[in-house]
Amino acid sequence: MTEFTTLFTGDLQSIDHPQILALRPRLEDADAGVRRIALIELADLEEPEGLIWLADRLARDPAEDVRAQAAALLEAWEEPEVVQALCEALTDPESSVRDAAAQSLSVLKTAEAGRVILPWTTHADIGVRTAAFRALRELRLEDAAPAALLALADEDAGVRREAVGVLGWLKKNEALDTLAILASDDPDSEVRRAATGALGLANSAQVLPALRKALGDDAWQVREEAATTLGKVGHQDAVPALVEALADEYWQVRLRATRSLGRLRNPEALWPLVETLTHSISNLRKEAALALGELGDDRARPALSQLEHDGDPEVRKAVRIALAQLQ
Repeated sequence: MTEFTTLFTGDLQSIDHPQILALRPRLEDADAGVRRIALIELADLEEPEGLIWLADRLARDPAEDVRAQAAALLEAWEEPEVVQALCEALTDPESSVRDAAAQSLSVLKTAEAGRVILPWTTHADIGVRTAAFRALRELRLEDAAPAALLALADEDAGVRREAVGVLGWLKKNEALDTLAILASDDPDSEVRRAATGALGLANSAQVLPALRKALGDDAWQVREEAATTLGKVGHQDAVPALVEALADEYWQVRLRATRSLGRLRNPEALWPLVETLTHSISNLRKEAALALGELGDDRARPALSQLEHDGDPEVRKAVRIALAQLQ
């Protein structure tokens, strides 16, 4: 374990809070179970002075369970000192502690916390880099963009995937070309899937070739993501590829393609969507009905009316909504 050097004002000996002092004998008890329960009670006090004890136990307690508990209890605190302690815990020898620290880091909300995490994106350990980028993803910290762009070439697929997520949340147009390459050519299907989704960050025709290629990916999860993203991008040139995806062997891909065709509202999708109304999977019938409602073409009325008594109540509801939208 790393010897912890406190960054907090004061130290354990200087704490004079009466409730914390009352817990101290149990916080120092020889029994790890007693110490762990005492930490929970300490966290319930929500006293800033208690952070010193939590951080100290996270770094120095000999029991894995106690360190993991301390990491979990620190998730509600955004102080830079707490964030630093959690980052240091990403190097703990025990996976339970590392996982708890990574989880606590992932729920942080402030840019200040992100700046503490950022240097850890270049750590030698793959798990640390992965956790750092995961924690940065939803913070939308502009300073994280250069590190994420570099990490797109990381040797580890998990790091690349999390870096893609950071760039997706930041909506970085300068990353589109690299993301398009990853969406098509990365050897890891989860990276391809993440990159495909991130291509929806810009309403740009330059991403269409990569998305159309992703619709033919060997992994159905990538095809599913491509079908979704084409709807988000919103270009009518995507309609033929999405119509073709209605015949995909996986119903999940068909469902996303159906939904995207509804969003695009292109009349070329009318009869393929009408045909989808007859599919044996009720979720597809429902999505096809909703998509036809978005198209608003009255030629779909006879086919929709045939489903007014469908055995699935969700389909019947979708049909009612669609019929009300037809012109």
